[in-house]
Formats: sequence, structure tokens, C-alpha cells
Amino acid sequence: MTVAGQQMQIVIVGGGVGGLEVASKLGRRWRGRPGRPAITLVDRESAHVWKPMLHTIAAGTRDISQQQTLYLAQARDAGFTYQPGQLCGLDRDNREIMLAAQHAPDGRLLLPPRRLKYDRLVLAIGSRANDFGTPGVAEHCFYIDSRQQAEAFNQEIRLRVLQALGHDVPLMIAIVGGGATGVELAAELVQLAESMSAYGVPGLASRLRITLVEAGPRLLAAFPEDISSATRERLEAIGIRVLLGTQVRAATADGLALSDGTLLPASLKVWAAGVKGPDSFADLGGLETTANNQLRVLPTLQTTRDPHIYAMGDCASLVPAGADRPLPPTAQVAHQQAKYLIRSLPRALQDKPVGEFAYRDLGALVSLADYDAFGSLGQFGLFNGLTFRGRLAQFSHVMLYRSHQSRIHGFWRGGMLWLVDRLNSLLRAPIRLD
Repeated sequence: MTVAGQQMQIVIVGGGVGGLEVASKLGRRWRGRPGRPAITLVDRESAHVWKPMLHTIAAGTRDISQQQTLYLAQARDAGFTYQPGQLCGLDRDNREIMLAAQHAPDGRLLLPPRRLKYDRLVLAIGSRANDFGTPGVAEHCFYIDSRQQAEAFNQEIRLRVLQALGHDVPLMIAIVGGGATGVELAAELVQLAESMSAYGVPGLASRLRITLVEAGPRLLAAFPEDISSATRERLEAIGIRVLLGTQVRAATADGLALSDGTLLPASLKVWAAGVKGPDSFADLGGLETTANNQLRVLPTLQTTRDPHIYAMGDCASLVPAGADRPLPPTAQVAHQQAKYLIRSLPRALQDKPVGEFAYRDLGALVSLADYDAFGSLGQFGLFNGLTFRGRLAQFSHVMLYRSHQSRIHGFWRGGMLWLVDRLNSLLRAPIRLD
């Protein structure tokens, strides 16, 4: 596939669930074919971590070195090119993306600003938590939207554990956001405290004070009400304080100022509420965006103002026919859209007709560490909306990750990675101790 005798360039920005699947699948499909399109994956980080697992990296209940996929290694194995960089601009007239300069932590210039040409551009940058302009959040709260942020939080909580034990004071943690990320992180932190007691750190569990703050009337608003209620009961049973219908007015060094005028004391604060696209999307080449910086797309996942640019996953906003709201920003949606692009993009490059993306709600899962798990089936079929919990839900949650590994690495290698994880679980500590 060439343009005027030149190799066609497909650039994918974002190596998350959807972007990495598209790059890996198409790279393997086209590897070695004459006139194949060149695929370039751009990401500001050096490695991929499955986003629904970031809370376990943040808590230290999983080792990041075992769960990350290096982009350079994946590019070699799957037949695409990796370019480190962060999108900062778009030149639609010349079909070029602009990448910001990259600097070392000490300020040294590593890579200068660059431009990359594309014939087709796929934007799959994902999303971040939305602080809605709440004062003090950026200065005093941690986010866990990326691998680097999860790692930074994990380093901080290990320091705070030492301080709490050394000074014999409580470790007070406040998590804002009662969605899956906030709920799962709270449970993982409790498991961290209990596991550390087996490694010579007695008393941490009794010093840990975790408060989960949710502005809405219930946790897990996207789940059925029985799961929301059962999740709250289970969290409270393992010692987590849950505040519903509570808005945060500001974040300070000492805690969270709540809308009722009280201060919730917290030495560690995590913001896991809301969803918005990257700030760079607010004015990206004149493309149409939502108030939350998500790109509006057509049912073919093409942006509304440029058929050569696609958007998928959390950074895209698609309202299905007959629906009154966009698709949710979940890994399930990103995977289904990746699967659609893997089929449709090669046809579009040959000017063949493509169908429209159709989302199928397969349900949702939430895991409370080793304490419990809950799931619901999608709104279709014989078991329409059925909810379940316990071991079946935990196994189903594990299989989501293993399926993702299989898609990006292939069936056999994905299976070997599962085996390695199982062996490591028998040989290595269940929490990060370094």
C-alpha cells in the first residue's frame, strides 16, 4: 500500500489497551509484505501497563517489572516502530504531528521537538482524572492514570509507611472517586497493610485509616445497584470508611476541605474522580472536542472534521445510534474499538467500504483485592443483567488481563507469561519490598 510510490505511514499515538493492540496486530499481519504500510507507535512512556492494573502497581501488590511491556521489545516482536514522544500539536494541512521536546529529570535535553508525517493517524492517548478545577488538587493529590504516576505513588506510600511506624502515628489516606479505580485501590491498600505484617511490619493495619469519598449517592455508579451496595458493605467490613454524597471543595497539605465545611485529615490524597481527555486536545488542529477534551468521532471512529484521523478509547467520544450518552471510558470499549480498527483500517486504506462500529456491552467487573469480586453481565442474551460475586468474578477479572496479554503477545507467549506469573507468585513476595 503506497501513496504516489511512497510507503504509506500509519501513526498511532498512545500505547494503551487499544493503541498497542492495533499496532501489534497490524504489524504482525503486514510484516514482510511488499509495499506494506509503515506503522509507528508514539508514547511518552517507555513501557505499557494494562490500565486496569495501575492501582495494584500503586499499592505495591504487584511488581511493575513483571507486568510492564517495553515498547521497544514489543515493536521488534510485532513489526512496528516505536517513537518516544508526547503529542503537542497537529498540522492537518501537511499531515504531520508535532512532538514536544523531552528532558531528563535534571533538565538536560534528550530529544528535540520533532514532526512525524502520517497518511492515517490514530489517536489513542487515553484519559486522565478530572479535578474539575478544584483548588489544591494538582499540588496536593496523587493521580494514578499512568505507569509513572502509579510508580510515584507507590514510592511515596512506602516512605509514609516508614514514617507512620517510626513516629508511631496513623497513616491517613483519602481517595476521591468511588468508581472502579478508587474502590479497587482502597481494597489493595488494605491488603498491602495485612501482607506487610507477615514481613516484620506489625501494627500497620491498625494504623491505616482509609477514607473513600464519592460525590454521588452510591459507589460504582456504572454498575447495578446491588453490586454498589454489596461493594460498600465489603469495603466497610475490611475497615474502609466510605463517604457518599460528599463533595470536595479543596485539597490542602493537611487533608480535604469538604463542602459541609469540615476538614478530612489525610497525609496522602489520591484523586480518582472524573474523566477527561488530554489537555492538548483542547485545541488540536481544529478538531471537534467535547467539554472534557474528548474528540468527537463518527461511527467509523473517524474524527468529525478529518477522515484521515481516527480516535478511539477514552480520548474519543462516540454516542451510539439511539443512545443519549457517549460510550463509557473503559478498557472494554477500547478493546472493541481496536478490534474494529484492525478489521476496517486495511479496507479504508484500499478505499473499500467499511461498516460502522457497534458496541456490545459485555458487562463489568470489579475486584476488591483478595477479599471479594463482583461482576455483571451485559444487557443481552439469556442472562441479561445477571450479577455474580466471589471466585467466579475473581477468575473472570483475571481472564480479562490474560486475554489482553494474549492479544498483544500472541496466544502461546501470552500463556507463557501467565505461567511465569504463577511461578513468581510461589517464589516471590506478594508485595513490593524494595
